[in-house]
Amino acid sequence: MAGGVLSFPLTSFHDDGSLDPDGFRTHVADRIATAPGAVFPACGTGEFFSLDEDEYRTVVTIAVEEAAGRVPVVAGVGYGWAQAARFARIAEEAGADALLVLPHYLVAAPQDGLVAQLEQLAARTRLPLIAYQRGQVAYGLDAFRRIAQIPGVIGLKDGHSDLDRLQRLTLAAPEGFLFFNGASTAEIQARAYATVGVPAYSSAVHAFAPEIANAFFTALHDGDNGHGGDDKTVEKLLRDFYVPFVELRDRVPGYAVSLVKAAARLRGHPVGPVRAPLTDPSAADLADLTTLLATGLDLVGAVL
Repeated sequence: MAGGVLSFPLTSFHDDGSLDPDGFRTHVADRIATAPGAVFPACGTGEFFSLDEDEYRTVVTIAVEEAAGRVPVVAGVGYGWAQAARFARIAEEAGADALLVLPHYLVAAPQDGLVAQLEQLAARTRLPLIAYQRGQVAYGLDAFRRIAQIPGVIGLKDGHSDLDRLQRLTLAAPEGFLFFNGASTAEIQARAYATVGVPAYSSAVHAFAPEIANAFFTALHDGDNGHGGDDKTVEKLLRDFYVPFVELRDRVPGYAVSLVKAAARLRGHPVGPVRAPLTDPSAADLADLTTLLATGLDLVGAVL
């Protein structure tokens, strides 16, 4: 999965809030055509928290059909383990390759409980699990060692960006265990994560501008032949697009999803609005987004 940007497609809705399967099929097919390292339907960017079980089945099934074995399909599951297991069964039946276990709902929990959550879910699915530590989920070293030994748990996605603690986890991991940079707008910290052994990262930008996301990925990995990365391009994209995008994203809670969806609509992608409790961007923020998106695309020789 480190061979390309990890793509988190948006779930398409009609203007009345109902699921738009045809729009999603078009959107996910377009993402897969740009050769991501994997596709992650119905995760945070895909508004998993707003989908019922029938909608979830439709979204994962379409992603599997469009991937057609060309890239791994990792479906999101979440809430408590009992509900997560229900979604896991649906994803398994739909043909997903693995599951991303989103942080559980609402309550804080001790380390023993975080481990038990994964144990209970792993016992109820044949699919490999990638744990996601973010928000109220943060694994200490002892708990991490325990989850890494659970049969079926193959990786950890990190959204805390505590690189000191993450380095300790990577050093304690068994051989072959996977790690992913799951920070919001992960490109901002991609170089830092790579220094502690976590080169793979998710990209929300890929959902609306794969040209920018792939240009950044290529520049970042130009050093894989031992001659050093294209720092000039990386830093220009960070300075002129990614940092301003993060500043715009941080204006309103929920913009990590709704701003991405608005950007996709600006490019003609049939993704529709977000569902409540998220809200679409204001007219002023949408105008700023339009200007920034045009700037970012121009940097990589593309157009709005």
